Amino acid sequence: MRQAQVNRNTLETQISLNVSLDGTGKAILDTGVPFLDHMLDQVARHGMVDLEISAKGDLHIDAHHTVEDIGITLGQAFMQAIGDKKGLRRYGHAYVPLDEALSRVVVDLSGRPGMEFNVEFVRARIGDFDVDLIAEFFRGFVNHALVTLHIDNLSGGNAHHQAETIFKAFGRALRMAMESDPRARGMIPSTKGSL
Repeated sequence: MRQAQVNRNTLETQISLNVSLDGTGKAILDTGVPFLDHMLDQVARHGMVDLEISAKGDLHIDAHHTVEDIGITLGQAFMQAIGDKKGLRRYGHAYVPLDEALSRVVVDLSGRPGMEFNVEFVRARIGDFDVDLIAEFFRGFVNHALVTLHIDNLSGGNAHHQAETIFKAFGRALRMAMESDPRARGMIPSTKGSL
């Protein structure tokens, strides 16, 4: 089983995170940010990873540090759990609709951090959640998982739907990239010989 546990303790956040990349989609989430819990549940379910996250952050200021640091911690755990990437597909992509909203996410387990985030949310907040934090979450993940990630919201008239399609597509794309490729068993999926 590809799994990892990471703890992150700073003056702003205290995070404990367990991930199993070969899970059943089970999530136990207590981040203090209910909308983020809802989105991470989508990642677990659609990515077929088991996630357990407990976080305490300086939410009396705002959710920025908590959301960003959870992205960082998840990226660190993913990096540990994925291993040497031998025999993996490496690339993954997904289109996910939700009513009027449609998002595309493409991921490359490249060993290099890079992100393109092309999303124009139709409003600035979903309940009390600042939509700017979605990009911060993914940036934290990308920089510490060392992956290339392209996120494009292609349509949407409801910010909740836009966000949900992004997180669902992220889970699906990650699931595809992490799958074993039976034709490439034992091989690093790169002409460089390392990722």
